[in-house]
Amino acid sequence: MAEKFLVETSARHVHLTNADIETLFGKGATLTNKKDLSQPGQFACEERVTLVGPKKQIERVSILGPARKATQVELSFTDARTLGISAPVRESGDVAGSAPLKLVGPAGEVEISEGAIIAKRHIHMTPADAERFGVKDKDIVSVKLDSADRSTIFGDVVVRVSDKFALAMHIDTDEANAACAFGEFYGEIVK
Repeated sequence: MAEKFLVETSARHVHLTNADIETLFGKGATLTNKKDLSQPGQFACEERVTLVGPKKQIERVSILGPARKATQVELSFTDARTLGISAPVRESGDVAGSAPLKLVGPAGEVEISEGAIIAKRHIHMTPADAERFGVKDKDIVSVKLDSADRSTIFGDVVVRVSDKFALAMHIDTDEANAACAFGEFYGEIVK
């Protein structure tokens, strides 16, 4: 039997620079840790923003900390359509030439000229995990998710390896809904 790993649903969220945190929440503002996430050092924040697109807006969007070098918005395709933007599928951090968007907070707003993406599904692994699974950083694999009604094999899953990661696969809400991947859920790499 193949070894399995946790599959987590990564709902829409925002990563912010320190400058954008201050613009949105006020001079000297910092992010407030509401809950630690599975990836070491990452956390969901108390603070929320509104995303404003040409078509509609989405309110109370989560912010993940800590602050980043570039502001980035990770969406599902459904979110992008709701907002009226054309966001590309990208790895987190690859925002060059991606979709523009407006972010509104209680103290101000930020217009990003790029930064809205659909996050490419991925597996976080430590180097030891990668060795155990027989993969390396940036490999593209397929992952099988077994559910009672909608077992699914996702292709084009990028392997991301770092000693700063914890083993977990991330899919967006559209993908989780398609596979009925709710609650505690596991996947396995298939050839």
